[in-house]
Formats: sequence, structure tokens, C-alpha cells
Amino acid sequence: MGAADVLGKQSLVFREPVFIQGWGSVVGKKEGEGPMGACFDQIEEDPALGAENWEEAESRLQILAAKQAVEHAGLSMEEIRMIFAGDLLAQSIASSFGIGQLDRPVYGLFGACSTMGEALSLAAVAVAAGAGTHVLALTSSHFATAEKEFRFPLEYGSQRPLSASWTVTGSGACVVGSRPGQVKITGITTGKITDYGLKDSQNMGACMAPAACQTISAHLRDFSRSPEDYDRIITGDLGYVGQQILLDLMEEEGFRIGKVHEDCGIRIFDRETQDTHAGGSGCGCSASVLAGWILPKIAAGEWKRVLFVPTGALMSRMSFYEGNSVPGIAQAVVLETVQEN
Repeated sequence: MGAADVLGKQSLVFREPVFIQGWGSVVGKKEGEGPMGACFDQIEEDPALGAENWEEAESRLQILAAKQAVEHAGLSMEEIRMIFAGDLLAQSIASSFGIGQLDRPVYGLFGACSTMGEALSLAAVAVAAGAGTHVLALTSSHFATAEKEFRFPLEYGSQRPLSASWTVTGSGACVVGSRPGQVKITGITTGKITDYGLKDSQNMGACMAPAACQTISAHLRDFSRSPEDYDRIITGDLGYVGQQILLDLMEEEGFRIGKVHEDCGIRIFDRETQDTHAGGSGCGCSASVLAGWILPKIAAGEWKRVLFVPTGALMSRMSFYEGNSVPGIAQAVVLETVQEN
């Protein structure tokens, strides 16, 4: 494999494409009842997945998604050289307690809801550098673990403002490697931490939209491309509130992306019938939509080039208690079909 070339201020372009060889998605009952339910590989009716606590349930989501992706790639788990994984919880316990059972070398990540973009980026860099023929990238979230970690226990019955999003119960995984597959990664743009001073943890879309704008505009400039060079520019989980902010900010940067923009948080739920307010969020939101909807469309040649841009709000329970603002970050990955036509 060749390596990668630095492009512009924040990007890398791979001299030879890195391939996504397999993917898998597992979601909960509410996600399965949404408009994308038929896209996911597995729907778990039991939110606890038979576990004794919510955190263990989320760990089981990761194991299931990982096994789906490896099987889809036609590999055994022993052929996975390393894993890049993370989640929303303190010390990334959903990942460490889950995929530890897979007995593979692991790098733990934290990028909040942008973690799938971070994992894919690092997996692609590792493969391009010759550090592994098959590398696994995955992440997860769970509605109940996120509510307990960042908001209120479910038993509290707190009222959610209309700007709030609904944390997705789900996991998505991808096997990235040097062997040709159905989708290729041709470049990445690494995000910068972007902080507009917002402190409302119930309005994640507003907190993350500036970071999405920063990464997308940097990407277009680094690659000397326009929005029309992509069939879709798909953000992670800005939701309805964040999407409009992003479109406005991008216009200020000189780019109109409205015709090609999609958002995983908007796609995964029907806010009218499922009472999800601003849309979906959580690491598992963009990861499961990527594996269930985006990659199959690219593999089929329906989309030729997609910019996948998961977004994350970099907060913790402690930073919230101390009254700090909520910085955002977004990680961009260029996904292209390998079909010739």
C-alpha cells in the first residue's frame, strides 16, 4: 500500500484507495420502527439485550455489530489486526467491556457522536500505512446509558425541550482494509475543536453545527471541490435545529449545500409519530445509518461519492456541572463507489 499525502490545512488524500470490506448495524426497537427500519441488519426488541444493566446492553450491541461486519467481509475475527472503537460513556466502558471479549488489539477513542468518523479515519490511515490488512472501526450508543450519564435517570420523567434529540440505541461497524471491497475511502478531513460558547446540553444540534461547518468548508477548500462534486454530504446528528444552522453558516462561507445535504439524525426517526423532537443523536446514530443505508447505496453505485461527516459535542458530566460550554468537532471521510459505469 502507498501512504497518504497532506492536502491543504486539514486533509489527507490516499495515494491508493483504502476499502471498506464489510459492515454491520444493530439497533433497538424504536429505531427499527422508524423510517429506516428495513435497512438495519439486526433489530433488538429487548432494550436490555438480556443484560443486567444498560451499560452491558450497549456493550452487547457492539459485539453484535462487530460480528456482523466481519462476517459480511468474509473474514474471521482472528484476521482483524486491530480495532478502533469508542462510545459516549466515561472511560468508554461500553467499548472496553464489550469488544474486550473479541480478543483483538484495541485503540479506545473519544469523539462523542463523531466517533465513527474518527474510527474510520484512523483505520484508513493505519491500513494505508501498512499497519494492518483488516482493521475494524465501530462505535455505539444507547438511549438509557446516555440519559443516565448526561441528563436524568429515566425514572425521573423529566420534560424534554423541542430542541432536544433522542439518543439512538444502536451500533455500527466497518471492516477497513487493503483488499478491494465495494466501497473505497479516498480521503479524510480531520476536524478542529470549534466552540461558539453555547452551554445548552439539550440543544446538541446548535452546539455541533459550527464544527460541521468548519470541517466541511475546510474539506471543500483542501480538495478544491464544490458541494456539487458530491452526491450527498451527510452529517451525523445535527437534527432539524442543527441542520438549518449549518446551512446558514455554510452560506456565510460561500457554499450552498442544501441540495446535497442529509443528516442521519433526521433520517433515522419520524419526529411526528415517534416523538423524537429535533431528531436522533449518539455515536450509534451516524454509525448505524452509515452501515445500514449509506454504504449499501454507494456499493450499489446509486451514489458515486459521499462526504460522511459525523459530528460530536465534546462535553462530559463534569464539564456540564462546572458550567462549561459545549465545544463541537466533526470528522469527514470521503466514500466512493468502486463500480465502473
